[in-house]
Amino acid sequence: MDKVVASCAEAVRDIPDGASLAVGGFGLNGVPHNLISALLVQGATGLVTVSNNCGVDGWGLGVLLDAKRIRRTTGSYVGENKEFERQYLSGELEVELVPQGTLAERLRAGGCGIPAFFTPAGVGTQVADGGLPWRYNTDGSVALASPRKETRTFGGREYVLEEGIVCDVALVRASVGDRHGNLVFHKATRNFNPLCAMAGKITLAEVEHLVEPGQIDPEQVHLPGIYVQRVVEVGEAGKRIERVTTRSRNGGR
Repeated sequence: MDKVVASCAEAVRDIPDGASLAVGGFGLNGVPHNLISALLVQGATGLVTVSNNCGVDGWGLGVLLDAKRIRRTTGSYVGENKEFERQYLSGELEVELVPQGTLAERLRAGGCGIPAFFTPAGVGTQVADGGLPWRYNTDGSVALASPRKETRTFGGREYVLEEGIVCDVALVRASVGDRHGNLVFHKATRNFNPLCAMAGKITLAEVEHLVEPGQIDPEQVHLPGIYVQRVVEVGEAGKRIERVTTRSRNGGR
C-alpha cells in the first residue's frame, strides 16, 4: 500500500515516447511542475497532453513545449504562451480546443468508465459542426480539421455527443498526501487535478506535505488513493503567482 517513491525522476522513469498525459493545474495554480521538469530530463517525446492550458513560456507544460516534446494537446485555453502560438500556426503542433466545462466532464467521464455523454455546450458552433483547425500546414492552410459530432434532441433541446478521456498517465499536484495516495488540495489548487487523476491509467502525484496513513480525516480527502499509484514529496518551493495585485496599506489614500 505504500506508494511513495524517492524522487520525481523515479516517478516518471517509465513514461514512454508517445504517451498521453492528463496534467492538472489551471493557469499557474496547482501545476505539477516538478514532475513535468523531471519528464523533461527523462527525455520522452511525441507526447499527447490533456490539460486546461499548456503552461506558459518556460514553466509548467511550457518547458516540454519549448523542447518540442509535445506533438498534440487538448485544452480549453491557449493564451500567454508565444511558443505555443508559433508552433500551432506553423503546423508543428496539433491542438484540440474544448469548452472548459466539457473538458472537465470528459476527464471525469473517462475516469468513471463512461465512454461518452451528451451536452448542450457547443451546439450550433464548430465544436459540434466540425471545421475547427486542429493542425495547419506550413503555408497557413488547414491540414487537419475537427470532425462533425453526433447530435440528438432530448426534451426539445439539441445536444452534442462528447467522448470521455482516458490517458496513459496523469500528473497531478496536491497540498497534502499520505502514503496510500489519499490527497487533499488547498482551495483553488483542486481545479483540474482530481479529474486528471481519475482519467489516468497510472497517476503520479507530487505532494507538498507527506503524512502517514490515518493523519488525514477521511471526510477531508478530496481524492481517494485508489486513483493514485505513485506519490512523491516535493515541498512548497518553486510555486509561481500568475498575477500579483497589491494595494497600499492605507487603502490607497
